[in-house]
Amino acid sequence: MTYILGINAYHADASASLIRDGKVLNACEEERIRRIKHCTGFPLESIKWCMRDAGISIDKINYITINSDPQKHLYRKLFYTLSSKINSKFLIEKFKNKQKRSSIKNTFHKNFPDSQIKAKFVFIDHHLSHLASAYYLSPFDKSTVVSVDGFGDFASTAWGLGEGQSLKINDKIFFPHSLGIFYTAITQFLGFPNYGDEYKVMGLAPYGKPKYMNEMRELVKLLSNGKFILNLNYFLHTKEFIPIKWDKGAPILGNHYSNHFFKLFGMPRKKNEQLTQKHKDIASSAQFMYEESFFNLLNHTYKLHGSENLCIAGGCGANSVANGKISQRTPFKNIFVQPAAGDAGGAIGSALELWHNISKERCSPLRSSYLGHSYKNNQVEEFINTRVSKELKNNKNFNIEIFSIGDKLIPTEKDLLFFISELLTKGNVIGWFQGRMEWGPRALGHRSIISDPRNSNMQEILNKKIKKRESFRPFAPSVLKEEVKDWFEMSYQSDNNVPFMMKVYPIKIDKRKLIPAVCHVDGTGRLQTVTKEENGRYYRLIKTFFELTKVPMILNTSFNENEPIVSTIDEAFDCFARTKMDALVIEDKILLRK
Repeated sequence: MTYILGINAYHADASASLIRDGKVLNACEEERIRRIKHCTGFPLESIKWCMRDAGISIDKINYITINSDPQKHLYRKLFYTLSSKINSKFLIEKFKNKQKRSSIKNTFHKNFPDSQIKAKFVFIDHHLSHLASAYYLSPFDKSTVVSVDGFGDFASTAWGLGEGQSLKINDKIFFPHSLGIFYTAITQFLGFPNYGDEYKVMGLAPYGKPKYMNEMRELVKLLSNGKFILNLNYFLHTKEFIPIKWDKGAPILGNHYSNHFFKLFGMPRKKNEQLTQKHKDIASSAQFMYEESFFNLLNHTYKLHGSENLCIAGGCGANSVANGKISQRTPFKNIFVQPAAGDAGGAIGSALELWHNISKERCSPLRSSYLGHSYKNNQVEEFINTRVSKELKNNKNFNIEIFSIGDKLIPTEKDLLFFISELLTKGNVIGWFQGRMEWGPRALGHRSIISDPRNSNMQEILNKKIKKRESFRPFAPSVLKEEVKDWFEMSYQSDNNVPFMMKVYPIKIDKRKLIPAVCHVDGTGRLQTVTKEENGRYYRLIKTFFELTKVPMILNTSFNENEPIVSTIDEAFDCFARTKMDALVIEDKILLRK
């Protein structure tokens, strides 16, 4: 029996995953435990949880893989450093981070002083880890594989071919050119300064028009070989020291755009400044530029391999708007995007890459992303009897009723599903906490807030009263897979397989007015397909709602309020209590506000 512990450390979205004989047992992001968004540093709590969940100790681990190789591309790094005027402070910070990764064995011994660590430590190239996380978890025996992100091991982009148990990289795009850096610079210029805010630009883009394409093409130049280059005059990452923090808490990433941006777009938007049409048009143009670059690369890689299958990873793999257009804009017909496409997913990827180097057995495809921890009904019962009972006793303003499957009102699961569906049709907002927590940034029906997609006021209600975020942010539909074709525009039958909410598609024109809460301003929706086999009770809930309303979907957003997605029943209850949610369902229990 071979255990491989994969980790993403000393970068944003620190994470860990445990694999036994090629099977992914579990995975966890450090942010879910430490409650710090995109948590950086050494993923100690995630590592401990993965081992507890598997019922093993650190001495049983055979290999520990890290999704970065400090020795990778040393000559290229040295040559670039000597031939360019790269900022010295930048080099010092990169060296410090490299040292932390290189000495990670000592970090393990320090954090597990009473354990005998027998594992062999293996460093896996950053982009190879991304590619492995996508290809080996895909259902394909042969596929083009592409990784696009900011930077990792001195590269921003890589592509290659996965065939059987083999994965080979064909080429890379190296520092300082990066689509991730381009998109980050635009995000920061538009007044969204936090790490990971790029999705806000993607959500804002449909409110604008691509009026600034000449300016965007001044920033990014496309090449005939599928590659791209940045006009470095407009970016700071090679010229000045940009504050970066990948350790001890929340990530910090300083501004990447230079003053030359002002000549193209005027002055940057301040964080709380009103969004104007110009800002929306810049966002639209940036998304358009990203798509041009992305499809230029994909069309080139198709010519190399001829396969109609494509696997995607890397931080830019989360650009669901672009992903939904791949089958229209390229010859690829079957597209797999792994649920944790960003750096967190490299934990699984590095472990899988090693496994397929030491074994002749291909791992199984990833059917669902439910790899986190869960609660048994007796644990939920104990929670109700202690924490909730105490809250009811001490807070007279907190009035709720508690129901359970097996009660006279709700004797069976079928009755629970009907009861919840009726609540949804009456405009209620419900916290839905079931089974194992999702892996990746999307809530997929286990740690979700759900509501009625037909309610035209629901987007405003959720953004203002529950999520407390920008009004332009859209919400996603979870849709019965067998009904998708009647509601969404798609190029191929294979397009309707979107289990991880990683693609955006146009909603059919005649259906848009029926589901205004999940129809974005441009008539699209970020789709999650739901099946009986993989989604269990969540599927049965949507099926019940469909029977009541003739609409085969519900609105699904992540169970949180300006925090990481809730992980524990305590966190779910806290979020329910401090927001204006109407009900909370934890496994077989319903907490209903009076």
